[in-house]
Amino acid sequence: HDWAIMVDFAQRLEKRLATKSRLFPYSNTEQIFNEHRETTRGRDLDITGLSYTLLNTQGPQQWPFVAGATSGKARLYTDGIFQKPDGKAQFLNTTYKGTADKTDARHPLHLLTGRLRDQWHGMSRTGTVSQLFNHAEEPVIFMHADDMSRRSIKNGDIVKVSNRRGSLILPVQTSTEVQPSQTFIPMHWGGQFMNGLGVNVLMPSAVDPSSKQPELKHTAIKIEKLDLPWRISVMRRIQNLETLETIRGLLVNFEYASCGLFGRLNEHSVGMLILRAAHKEAPDQSLISKIDRLLSMTDDMPLLSYNDSKQGVSKRILVETNPDSGKPHVTGVRLVGEILATNWLKEVMVTGEFTTELHRWALAPLSIPPSGQRPRGKTICNCLDVAENDIIDTIQLGADLITLQNKLKCGTECGSCVPELKRLVQVHGINN
Repeated sequence: HDWAIMVDFAQRLEKRLATKSRLFPYSNTEQIFNEHRETTRGRDLDITGLSYTLLNTQGPQQWPFVAGATSGKARLYTDGIFQKPDGKAQFLNTTYKGTADKTDARHPLHLLTGRLRDQWHGMSRTGTVSQLFNHAEEPVIFMHADDMSRRSIKNGDIVKVSNRRGSLILPVQTSTEVQPSQTFIPMHWGGQFMNGLGVNVLMPSAVDPSSKQPELKHTAIKIEKLDLPWRISVMRRIQNLETLETIRGLLVNFEYASCGLFGRLNEHSVGMLILRAAHKEAPDQSLISKIDRLLSMTDDMPLLSYNDSKQGVSKRILVETNPDSGKPHVTGVRLVGEILATNWLKEVMVTGEFTTELHRWALAPLSIPPSGQRPRGKTICNCLDVAENDIIDTIQLGADLITLQNKLKCGTECGSCVPELKRLVQVHGINN
């Protein structure tokens, strides 16, 4: 547990410092809670009336919950007394000031940043859970369709996003959630998931003088479409996160590169590693061989393979025996030069199905799956693994939100997908 690690570190440090007092004498979490509880006494967040016993027997309580009270207080400051020396609330009278960066002829687009639904801050923890990548699996910049059309940019094209502070290279995705002249890049993606330092490298150094909050939500940018014809797409089930860390070290070899997870944790793997990269020209073959070696997709493995050295196309599909079903399933894909089949092969890896039909077409340059293989679409409900196309099909049969929740169970766990479910009902409902 984190608390035990911190206590152990502190106690070891105390010994090295030869201090006589014991500042971290904790042997359980209740002792830590009791110390924290005492720090709230007399403050607007006073919880001195709470105890482990009360919380364990009666469940969560509303705060403040002062000593001697039988319940928490529903509203703060109903007595008109605030936590200031004179008891009065204090307001800052500020004059509106626009953003530090303004758009201009050279940087005509607004870049906004914010959160993804399933990630947190720099992804130091959420970025280790494959399931949390299923809804948004790679760094992209979202643009309005009109802005993309004006620049002859299509979904999936790779662009350079830049201003006077720096630049990023990443794919474009059209979005109805940004207005014309606006773009959006999630704040979470950093150097551990892409070849670049993340969106903050573009942001101004402006800070609010009162709150000291940095202005990391807006800047002005320009976007240039890049011609990076050489592509590689790699997907591999991995047993530990050390493999992901090793592959990350290769991102600097490509002008564009991203590396993350996908799928779901099970007893055999931590999920699927996905590496995407693009470059002006094919890199040295030794780099591809190194990737094959690091991911155990070498010639001595049970591979389906195709090579066309003249066209610069090389494909490998690793087919192993499923330890649960005893049937063949795809555990690795490496496509170089031509990567049209990436998305449907990814779904094959997720579902575990590898039929005779798929075996026949696996190495073909198909952007859509063979006959009879229907794509699932984007995962909407991560908790219960419910995909977009199943949701849309159910909506088009007349389902509303409640029906979706009853039939598919999506939106019945954490609830974070409910806003998107409502949007899908609005867009695809039979009355619309």
